[in-house]
Amino acid sequence: MLAEIITIGDEILIGQIVDTNSAWMAEQLNREGIRIKQISSVSDNREHILAALAEAAMRTDIILITGGLGPTKDDITKKTLAEYFNVGMVLNLDALTNVENIFKKYNRPLLEVNRKQAEVPENCEIIVNNNGTAPGMWFNEKGKIYVSMPGVPFEMKYMIEEAVIPKLRKALKLPVIIHKTILTVGEGESFLAEKIADIEDSLPANIKLAYLPKMGQVRLRLSGDGDNEAELQRKIEEFAVKIIDRVGINVVAEEDIPLEKVVLNYMAHRGLTLTAAESCTGGYISHLITQHAGSSQVFLGGAVSYAYELKESILGVKNETLWQHGAVSEETVKEMAEGALLNFKSDYAMAVTGIAGPGGGTEDKPVGTVWIAAANANKTVAKKFTFGNKRLQNIERSAVAAFFMLITLLREDGM
Repeated sequence: MLAEIITIGDEILIGQIVDTNSAWMAEQLNREGIRIKQISSVSDNREHILAALAEAAMRTDIILITGGLGPTKDDITKKTLAEYFNVGMVLNLDALTNVENIFKKYNRPLLEVNRKQAEVPENCEIIVNNNGTAPGMWFNEKGKIYVSMPGVPFEMKYMIEEAVIPKLRKALKLPVIIHKTILTVGEGESFLAEKIADIEDSLPANIKLAYLPKMGQVRLRLSGDGDNEAELQRKIEEFAVKIIDRVGINVVAEEDIPLEKVVLNYMAHRGLTLTAAESCTGGYISHLITQHAGSSQVFLGGAVSYAYELKESILGVKNETLWQHGAVSEETVKEMAEGALLNFKSDYAMAVTGIAGPGGGTEDKPVGTVWIAAANANKTVAKKFTFGNKRLQNIERSAVAAFFMLITLLREDGM
């Protein structure tokens, strides 16, 4: 079963907002056995919308549309849909009641422009919007299902979860689609592909392997479809085990979660605590950790210490270490990690110091030189990395490398 997503709005095309709706919808539909054939973004233009709808109907069975349902003149989706289906507009009483209740709740006058939001193409079945005034619309025309929803994310998500997916389940016989993600770190996409080439070649026709690289990480995703869920699950797990055994120590998770969440989950389960001492990453590692709910169970905090004085006063790095070896050195990064461990009283600590760029490099320490350390009460390990000359990429790569070093140390202690 194939679907297409069409997002409508000039604000997307000029980069004013990012289309997160499509990614979220694709994920939800894929879980139901519906494959996304194409995602399109079109402007608030009648001809563009009509063309996008016609083209989508030739490619897919389900067309999901978001955006352009507001009360202002630039929101033209409803009228354009009526034109596309060659029908008139009618006032839907259920939609009108919803609009009236919302304005009554907030003690605001109901304007004619708001009342018009209850007008819909006469061939649609409305989806009541419990989070806003614009109703969703369900069309079943010539064997194709069209669903038009508001572009406001929390309004659209409610409709998808509470109405659209249940209606699709009832209307269609959906196949089973199963994904299995294996998170790897420290090995490039091409090296991984070569290492598991024979396993990939032996996959049955209904199971595919995708390589999803991202800054020092590669997600290996096995995707399969079929009618027998138990058999499909068994087959995917069988090939996942083969891949995990072959890739070895570079596998850090057997689920689709961020790298830092791997660390948090493991340490939380074992009651371990973590701190960070950051220089060139500027708090990025701490940000990655603390964006996850429950991170305070593991992460006690850390220090962002650019200046020599802060490395000394907060982390206890020796003055002679800094002046003899420099801030970007094995000696300094070890003392940073050990200082975080001691002063912040955690079970484990990470430290990063380097030259993120684009300036600041020297002949013996070019831009991209980064020292990273991980430490516990018994052991401190440090490693030098040489990345490129792009500042943001160097910061991201440093964070990935730091987490991988910490995972390696945790493994030595029984992970």
